[in-house]
Amino acid sequence: MRLHVMLLDRDSRISSLAARPLELRWRDPSGVRAHVPQLMLRFGDGQAVLADCTSRPELSQRQRSLASAVGHMCTAVGWRYWVLGPVDPVYRRNVTWLAGYRHPRHRGGQALAAAVHEAFTEPAPLWEGVRRVGDPLVVLPALFHALWVGRLTGDLSVPMHERMPVWVQGSG
Repeated sequence: MRLHVMLLDRDSRISSLAARPLELRWRDPSGVRAHVPQLMLRFGDGQAVLADCTSRPELSQRQRSLASAVGHMCTAVGWRYWVLGPVDPVYRRNVTWLAGYRHPRHRGGQALAAAVHEAFTEPAPLWEGVRRVGDPLVVLPALFHALWVGRLTGDLSVPMHERMPVWVQGSG
């Protein structure tokens, strides 16, 4: 669940997130059932999503039954329901690294953020763009912050390295 919260925190479309927000109770032929979804998300457009996290790629019969019931309840009130499964290990490591730079203090000043943006208006290898801007000890935190917040992008499904192409979101 912690991993999914981190990944959802990175998604700029999501305006709010709550853990264990409510308890659902309903009757079925076997009696009264209850479930507490792990997460509730709210998108900027107002759309609501309840979500549960699993570490396994396949759901058990019990989990499928539960997901079906919760999905029907969500649909009835105009929400969506997601079951968030395992995350690719390379992507997970990359995003976990970038999460260390989520705080705005890593952005640097306005001039540094603009210089980092300018260095990657065309796709460029990470290290090449960093060296164009200045001292790597100063520039790398700003670059990682820009990758975290989505101002810059790169292929995070492969291990990050100094030759990794990086570009301004929407220009690559």
